[in-house]
Amino acid sequence: MLQQLLPAIRMTLVLTVLTGLLYPGLVTGIARSIFPHQASGSLIEANGKVIGSELIGQKFTRPEYFQGRPSAAGEGYDAANSGGSNLGPTNQALVTRIKTDAEKFRKENPDFTGAIPADLLTASASGLDPDLSPASAAAQVPRVAKARGVDARDIQQLLDRNTQSRQFGFLGEPRVNVLKLNLALDQKFPLKR
Repeated sequence: MLQQLLPAIRMTLVLTVLTGLLYPGLVTGIARSIFPHQASGSLIEANGKVIGSELIGQKFTRPEYFQGRPSAAGEGYDAANSGGSNLGPTNQALVTRIKTDAEKFRKENPDFTGAIPADLLTASASGLDPDLSPASAAAQVPRVAKARGVDARDIQQLLDRNTQSRQFGFLGEPRVNVLKLNLALDQKFPLKR
C-alpha cells in the first residue's frame, strides 16, 4: 500500500506546485507585462486617486450625472454580491420594480417623452454592468444639461465623443461607459458651487 501511496503524494505535490503556483504566476506575469492596465483591474484614477474600474458600474443618483443600469447586486454594484435577481418576467416583484423605476425615471426626466430604453429598467446578469446604450444616455441628456446649466447640444456632443462602437466593427453593441462619461462631464462642464 505504501508503494502506491508515496507516488500519489509526490504527484499531488508536483502538480500542486506546477498548476497552483508556477503556471498562475507565469500567466499573471505575462499578463501584467503585456496588458498592465487590464491585469490590474482596468482602474480609473482622478487626481491621483483610484475612483473606480472601467469594468464595474457605480451608483450615480444626483441629477447632474448620468445614471447607469439598475443593479441587483447587493445595495447596488456590490461586486461581492454579483449576480442577477433571477426574477422571471411574470414575477410580480420584477414587474413592480420595473414600474417603480419607470415612474421614477419619468419624474426625474420630465423632458424625455419617448419609450424608456430597456437597459434603464432592467439589470444586467451580473448586476455590475458599467455601460449604457447610447439611447439610454441620450434619454438623460436634458436632465443633465438642465442640472449643470449647459446647453443640451453640448452634453449630446460629449456623449457622442464618449460612445464606443462595436468591438472590431461587428461584436457587441455601441455603448457608453457611465463612469468615464461622468468624469468627462466634470472635466468639460465642472459644477458651479
